[in-house]
Amino acid sequence: MELAERCAMTTHINSDLDQIDHKTCRTICDAVGERLQQSLRPERELSSPLQQLMEELRRRENGYAK
Repeated sequence: MELAERCAMTTHINSDLDQIDHKTCRTICDAVGERLQQSLRPERELSSPLQQLMEELRRRENGYAK
């Protein structure tokens, strides 16, 4: 067997081993999403500069909506 054939067979075997079923994939994605939501929760109050920027954004949106 030539080297190219052996490499092709090894790649095929490895790719089959790396595949996971849909249920396992979904469970992993859900767990990662939950952890991200917990770690990226917004702060209760915005900083003063950020509050000012949000107010400016609201004013501009209201001005363009007319």
